[in-house]
Amino acid sequence: MKIASWNINGVKARLDNLLTWLEEAQPDIACLQELKSVDENIPRMEIEALGYNVETFGQKSFNGVAILSKLPFDEVNRALPGYDIQEEDEQARFIEGVFTVGDKPLRVVSLYLPNGNPVDSEKFPYKLGWMDRLEIWARQRLELEEPLILCGDYNVIPMPRDASRPEAWVNDALFKPESRARFRRLLNLGFTEAFRNVNDDDGQYTFWDYTGGSWQKNDGIRIDHLLMSPEAANRLNGVVIDKHTRSWERPSDHVPIWLDYAA
Repeated sequence: MKIASWNINGVKARLDNLLTWLEEAQPDIACLQELKSVDENIPRMEIEALGYNVETFGQKSFNGVAILSKLPFDEVNRALPGYDIQEEDEQARFIEGVFTVGDKPLRVVSLYLPNGNPVDSEKFPYKLGWMDRLEIWARQRLELEEPLILCGDYNVIPMPRDASRPEAWVNDALFKPESRARFRRLLNLGFTEAFRNVNDDDGQYTFWDYTGGSWQKNDGIRIDHLLMSPEAANRLNGVVIDKHTRSWERPSDHVPIWLDYAA
């Protein structure tokens, strides 16, 4: 089965592209980020017409995440718990769906991590605090010893090779040592970063800015990631970046990434 992630950058603005891609790629589960819409205004009827169950956690003009699934939802959880590190906030950045695959549960999360820029503002500590909360939550979920896949726009460039020009990102929150260290801590809990598990090539990106001819120059970064628990990782067959969608009319600045999961 195909499990995908795509920062759609406005679900209403990119609806035609989303529907085209859903029909083309036929993902079984698709995680969307940056919906930029409240729940009641999300065009779920058009998506449901393609055979998807739709669960969303929206927010007006900003953020917003969704999971689209051909499988029925057994459980849906919205918002990342605050724990002791930070009070629960109102930004819609986290939704978890639980499904039955075979006779076992599969947990899939759509994540939209904070950008964190500018780093000299309150946005950078918020980003780091959010990642700390995610680590605590993920550690607890791993104790269930169930297949778990964290899909989303992490707003983290893991390594210099994940940017066309890493020197241009040195002072950016996406590439700051503190952000990258927290991403490594997530991996060190036992997650497998699906793309790098099967692809060691340079020049592989999921985001190209709208300005400066970034797309035409392949001046991109890889910030959309699929992290798999040990129970999920042993079912990984491959990972694909649907780069061609960036050349569509009125594209998102991100492209879908999906993995082949042996159900």
